Amino acid sequence: MQVVCEGLDLGAATLKVIKAISNRTTNPILEGIKLTAEDGKLILSATDLEIGIEKTIKAQVKEEGETVIPGKFFSEFIKKLSNEQIKLTLNDKNNLLINYTDSESSIQCFNPLEFPNLNKIEDGEYFKISQKNLKDLITKSAFAVALDDSRPILKGVLLEISDGFIKAVALDGYRMAVVKKPIGKTTAKTSIIVPSRSLNEISKILDDSDDETEVFIQKNFLMVDLRDTKITTRLLDGEFMNYNQLIPKEFTTNVTVNKLQLEDALDRTSVLSRVDRNNLVKFDIKDKVLILTSNSEIGTVKENLSISLKGKDLLIAFNARYFTENLRVIPQEFIKISFNMQSSPCVITPPEGDEYLYLVLPIRIINQ
Repeated sequence: MQVVCEGLDLGAATLKVIKAISNRTTNPILEGIKLTAEDGKLILSATDLEIGIEKTIKAQVKEEGETVIPGKFFSEFIKKLSNEQIKLTLNDKNNLLINYTDSESSIQCFNPLEFPNLNKIEDGEYFKISQKNLKDLITKSAFAVALDDSRPILKGVLLEISDGFIKAVALDGYRMAVVKKPIGKTTAKTSIIVPSRSLNEISKILDDSDDETEVFIQKNFLMVDLRDTKITTRLLDGEFMNYNQLIPKEFTTNVTVNKLQLEDALDRTSVLSRVDRNNLVKFDIKDKVLILTSNSEIGTVKENLSISLKGKDLLIAFNARYFTENLRVIPQEFIKISFNMQSSPCVITPPEGDEYLYLVLPIRIINQ
């Protein structure tokens, strides 16, 4: 194998694919990046058997071939050569020679035959979605997945694809996120569960453009195709919770409030609640005011917010973190928060439309 490419292109490609390298493995090949030189291009691939990333860059291919290089070392080394033109040559001892200006370095490589094949999805179901909408869908939902291993299925995000829309659902037993986005042409009408880690890595590669990307689904895999970058992930197997039954159908208290004012007030009140390690903030809703209160041995913080109220007064408490994490991903100026009893979950939605819904379970108030 012999190939010439620009250091800037090679460095950027390496930084993308290295996100799929396994950090905890007994198989050294999974710590490598596969290089494939063919047809005027250099293809970089990495996988940890759950997620795989493939990036293609332009190159002068003087001799086709493939090898697998130690990923972390190669990435650190190449990013220091961003201003150089680089020649890569694989010799008969399976050493990769890296030539730049008047210098040369050498890396001992792995056998490419030991590298696992990335799944190619060519004839599966698919849908088209703008990069901006897919990135937003992930950002607004994936943070709500479970982090512990007691319920592995909840470490994934449920994606429901139908004509015209995709819905993402994530929950961890204390809160839930439901986000809806429009899609373009589709042959898919299905539900799948994608590991949140894979979705987060996909989100990092997406931009905020209206350019469409294709998402393919086949058997137990999903692939996002961004032309010169392909990301493949295994899907989780199992039954997701029936999330619709968790959402109340009617509410007795409805509040409309300025989102930024509520977020700032929660940040201030939760400083004291975090000191006491309970993260509890009381919501006292009455007349046209929402009073946020946190107490500890140090003192008391009380914040008053003007609101629009329809329905009954209510005193209820929540873990402030679950509320603020929802608010941080909401762009609208105002939000609607709907309640029932002190022991029932609240629901956060836009004042109009159904782009998102966040459900938060309350904390029992012992001393009112």
